[in-house]
Amino acid sequence: MPVRYFTRSPTEGERVMQAIVAHGAVQMAEQAGAIPFVTVFTIFVLAIFVGYYVVWSVTPALHTPLMAVTNAVSGIIVVGAMLQAVDIPGHSMTLTSVLGALAVLLASINIFGGFAVTERMLDMFKKKKK
Repeated sequence: MPVRYFTRSPTEGERVMQAIVAHGAVQMAEQAGAIPFVTVFTIFVLAIFVGYYVVWSVTPALHTPLMAVTNAVSGIIVVGAMLQAVDIPGHSMTLTSVLGALAVLLASINIFGGFAVTERMLDMFKKKKK
């Protein structure tokens, strides 16, 4: 029995609701005097919407390349985490440094595991030698 893939695009109402939420988040940031947390949280929410549209619009045949790109994004996360994990001489280890080191560890596991899974998936499509 063949596998059926059901993909659906967001409805017009869902797109309008997402735009309203994004606009509201930006307005909250402006009224709060652009508090850094609110600004960063707004960017995070907008990134969620962009990620949702990108992932759900990919056809099933392109999931392997999408996984490879996700591994590349994890590589960017490692660079940012290494910058946060730097220990400043003369200061004690801060929570930011500890979380940065933890982020390096977890993103590295994600990268190596993701490439291993991608390699296995690609091996399934290679022709076997006789």
